[in-house]
Amino acid sequence: MDIRIIGITKGFAGAEAALREVNLDIRNGELIALLGPSCSGKTTLLRIIAGLDIPDAGRVLFADEDATGLPVQSRRIGFVFQHYALFKHMTVFDNVAYGLRVRRTARRSAADISRRVSELLDLVQLPEVAGRYPAQLSGGQRQRVALARALAVEPRVLLLDEPFGALDAKVRKDLRRWLRKIHERVGHTTIFVTHDQEEALELADRVAILNQGRLEQVGTADEVYDHPASPFVMSFVGDTMSIPVEVRDGHATLAGKPLAAQMLGQGEGSAQLYFRPGELVITDDGPDLHGTVAGVRRTATGRRIQVKLDAPDTVIEVESATAPIVRVGDSVGVRILRGRLFPHDG
Repeated sequence: MDIRIIGITKGFAGAEAALREVNLDIRNGELIALLGPSCSGKTTLLRIIAGLDIPDAGRVLFADEDATGLPVQSRRIGFVFQHYALFKHMTVFDNVAYGLRVRRTARRSAADISRRVSELLDLVQLPEVAGRYPAQLSGGQRQRVALARALAVEPRVLLLDEPFGALDAKVRKDLRRWLRKIHERVGHTTIFVTHDQEEALELADRVAILNQGRLEQVGTADEVYDHPASPFVMSFVGDTMSIPVEVRDGHATLAGKPLAAQMLGQGEGSAQLYFRPGELVITDDGPDLHGTVAGVRRTATGRRIQVKLDAPDTVIEVESATAPIVRVGDSVGVRILRGRLFPHDG
């Protein structure tokens, strides 16, 4: 089901607006991530879609239906919370069956409910835990049960609020790959909230990035990473550094010297040049920058070399699988292979 967010604004007493005229189209069957730092408005937007919060202005459309004023129970939403929200006194089977048993319309027989619960526990690969209680499960198993319970009522939309936030790093990686496979099988329109950039880029079809209640950019992982719309997106998605430059005749210059690499972005004048560690290389052949090695550490893909620049006075990091052997205190040159230019005012 398509969802349209039109001009949504929401404020809370004594605080700045949580959302500021947010417009977002979510496609039928899409898995989209709402990504942003704390207090960016992502959970507030999710709660408005669910009907748990009412916007001060704007509308929420489910397909062609205006759902802005619909109560939660009329929206057919499946909701998965960070802390599972399972009923501790119920078995896994009863937790998954709960929504089907209390449904006021289209009630199912006990046999139908049993069959549906068994199908869902098979789907989440937990048929063997039906008779256990939540306290007898691991965190990853509880989150799978929470997803099965959300799917039991055959929702039109599936909402996940930081679903893996309470889990350790390895379980999170395993579960997000698993969730992607589940999404491809069931095909629900799915919206999940996260502050984890890697999680959003790996899992979602598209990423909607929020900052201080505003929607900064919507795009695929490649679009938001390779073509950021603002300095915030550039800085928030991936490791980023920047230096001040001047743009003259279409070329970025540093201390009057043109930088040879292709620079994407603004026209003439003062600018900030942003780049990532993998877009730099240590070299003696026509370097753009000079500095002193301040630190070297091993990473999963190579080495990360800290360089304190002579000018401007800042520290940058260079990452490469084939980086030359350097030691702390060595004088080195650095070439910028690629960068993005933004005005100083963003």
